[in-house]
Amino acid sequence: MDGAHVDDVAMLVVGDPFGATTHADLVLRAKQRNIPVKIIHNTSIMNAVGCCGLQLYNFGETVSIVMWLDGWEPDSYYDRIASNMEKGLHTLCLLDIKTKEQSIENMMKGRRIYEPPRYLTCAEAASQLLKIAERKREAGVEPVYNASSPCVGLARVGWDDQKIVFCTLKEMSEHDLGPPLHSMILPGHMHPLEVDMLNTFKISDEKLS
Repeated sequence: MDGAHVDDVAMLVVGDPFGATTHADLVLRAKQRNIPVKIIHNTSIMNAVGCCGLQLYNFGETVSIVMWLDGWEPDSYYDRIASNMEKGLHTLCLLDIKTKEQSIENMMKGRRIYEPPRYLTCAEAASQLLKIAERKREAGVEPVYNASSPCVGLARVGWDDQKIVFCTLKEMSEHDLGPPLHSMILPGHMHPLEVDMLNTFKISDEKLS
């Protein structure tokens, strides 16, 4: 930003620039320094998910599903999924990515060695959701979804080899959608046209609604 007073400076981001507060913060800092800003909007998974046939205005709060690690299995996003489902709204689940991260050992020893990139898959996310549902049952709470609940898996949206599948959570936990990036949707109440569209992506004859 320091050179933007004399030269044009561009920043290329993945998705839409205002899909994250980081970029809004950059705009505010530029305005505080009287640096003119021009925004060129981009496609984001937040609107590209419409390719599966679910209507965008029927989505509730988006959640992020993190990659579980040994001894660390957070499930706070369940409450937001439950809130959406109770309102009949669809839930877009953004799946965790880990890039340029260090192991604890390398961090402690000050070694600038990074782990290979890792991407949470729809199968892994579905498995985590099913484990959370089992925890709820063990705690005496009936979960808002179960192994037979419908879900939508999306991979590489916008690419020539994009893949969309419509199946149960159990089926999703066993299904390979191929390379990243993946996203998943837990549908709420569906309009008949939404169901008709999703049925074109079914991977089995199991009845879904």
